[in-house]
Amino acid sequence: MAFFPRIREDIAAAKRRDPAARSSLEVFLTYSGVHAVWGYRLAHRLWRLRLRLAARILSQSIRSATGVEIHPAAVIGRRLFIDHGMGVVIGETARIGDDVLLYHGVTLGGTNTAHVKRHPTLGDGVVVGTGATILGAVTIGAGSLVGAHAVVVTDAPAGSVLTGVPAKARRRRKSDDAEHGDDLFFTDPAIYI
Repeated sequence: MAFFPRIREDIAAAKRRDPAARSSLEVFLTYSGVHAVWGYRLAHRLWRLRLRLAARILSQSIRSATGVEIHPAAVIGRRLFIDHGMGVVIGETARIGDDVLLYHGVTLGGTNTAHVKRHPTLGDGVVVGTGATILGAVTIGAGSLVGAHAVVVTDAPAGSVLTGVPAKARRRRKSDDAEHGDDLFFTDPAIYI
């Protein structure tokens, strides 16, 4: 997708998910989570061109400016929205689907130092609450909700709600959608119970 349509798409996603967003201009100028995603995209392009040092320098500059650290090798889908941004860490081998929402303080971290897939995979439409930590090469299925401050160390099927330390998964209920607003979720409604 071209550069300017992608920017418009990201701004629209932020406005859809944040009731405090009053205008596109406000999102464009002031939303650090959106800025972090834009910086990541440029760093990721450099990474893919094998300009690894330049990619890392750019990603660390974006981290300093926004408080969000996204490794340039991570693979991120469309319309990722990082609400409030500060303290978010997305590791090197993380994979994030489309329409994912991360709140501040989220960590998608690794559990070992081997050169293997060691960071989480989040399916489309996943929402990760404030301060949640997802560790290792786990997969969180599409449309799942990860509660605030949960520590996730095992896979979860699509349509799960994960809470606790360590987090335990249960199937989503329609009441979960009512609490969080139906418009936050862009996944297949068939996964909801």
